Formats: sequence, structure tokens, C-alpha cells
Amino acid sequence: MTAPALLDVRDLRVAYGKIEAVKGISFSVAAGEVVTLIGTNGAGKTTTLRTLSGLLKPRSGSIVFNGEPIRRLRPDEIVARGLAHSPEGRHIFPRMTIEENLLLGAFLRRDKSGIADDVQRAYDLFPILGERRKQAAGTLSGGEQQMLAMGRALMSRPKLLMLDEPSMGLSPIMMQKIMATIRELSSEGITILLIEQNAQAALSLADHGHVMEIGTIAISGTGQDLLHDESVRKAYLGED
Repeated sequence: MTAPALLDVRDLRVAYGKIEAVKGISFSVAAGEVVTLIGTNGAGKTTTLRTLSGLLKPRSGSIVFNGEPIRRLRPDEIVARGLAHSPEGRHIFPRMTIEENLLLGAFLRRDKSGIADDVQRAYDLFPILGERRKQAAGTLSGGEQQMLAMGRALMSRPKLLMLDEPSMGLSPIMMQKIMATIRELSSEGITILLIEQNAQAALSLADHGHVMEIGTIAISGTGQDLLHDESVRKAYLGED
């Protein structure tokens, strides 16, 4: 018998005024999986993640997380239930220190020793952050800021971690470091929903993938199936 999905999205529709950005998509994420959404700019990927985290309210459809409907919950209530979001553009607090940014990720927690353990875990994952923990976050490079955004999201001890464009604007070497970290987090059993401009890197990591086009899911399959799908290779992997 198949275990129930950790996240189950059904017929989700999201609009900005009269413009429907997400047009009735359905997908699920099982515990322990890496699932990726790929597609061009404007396909509705970021809108989907913002809706799942409660930042946008859907027009219709259902969102069930860990067996509980969350569509009507506030963002802080969704975080408290174990769904964390590392947003596109990182959105760190530049004047606060690295450590203060990390601690903000644990704002709903009261277990001081556990919080201290998780701060240290972030430094173990990203040693450069530990070396500069008292430094203002705005002085970090783009790649270092991405590490901080991911570390901050992990501070809530999420059951599911959503990552929106973690490699955007990064050098190839830094992108490889971020992808290696995602692989490491997955090996630790963290469930991940990933949006990533580098479709090849995302599909190579993913158990399952969904190709979004203009607010709909056009193609779904395993990461490996999509990597070898001719239409996906031509449209998203830059191959003729």
C-alpha cells in the first residue's frame, strides 16, 4: 500500500486580479522525495510556492500537508506545521548579522538548546557562515547569501523544504556547492520541493519532476525520464 503524500495539491488555481497565473494544477510530494518544478519565466512556479507557503491565497483547489488542509492558514501557521520556504531572491536581512538571520528562522521555537544545535548544523553545512557569524549579512556574496537563506529555512526543522531558484545568479562553482548541499539534505531524509532555472541540475537531483507552461503542468515524470524526454531536452536543456 502506497503511503499518503506529505504534500498533496489538487486543482490549484491562483489569480492576480483577473489574470489566472496557476490554472488548476495537481501534484504530490511523498516524504523523503525531491520533486522539482521546471519551466520558463512566467510559468507559475514561484506563484505556486508562494501559495503553498500562505503568502498568496488561491482562488480554488486544495492543499493538504501532512494530512491537514492548509489552504486557509496564515504563513506562520504553515511554518509551524513543518513547511519552510527559501524564497527567490533570498530576502535576507542585510543589516542583521548572519547569526541573527539564522535565529529568525527559529522564531516559532522555544527550545533554546535545540536552536543552538541547529545554528551549529547550519555552520557545519556552510562553514563560511560560521567563520563570519557576526558579520552583517548584506556583506556576503550572492552564493553566501543563498547559503544563509537555506540555513535560515532549515532553522524551523521543516518536514518539507521549498527552494525557489537557489542557484540564480551564482557562479558555476557556487551552483555546484548549492546543489551538493541539496543532495546532502535529501540524503538526510529532508523532503524538498525545488524550483530551479538549471533544469538539468534539478532533474538530475529529482525523484519526480513537473514541467510547467503558462500556469499548467504540461509534462510529469521521474527526473530521469524527463532528462531523456526529447521535448524537454529541446525546450529546457538547450539541446537540438
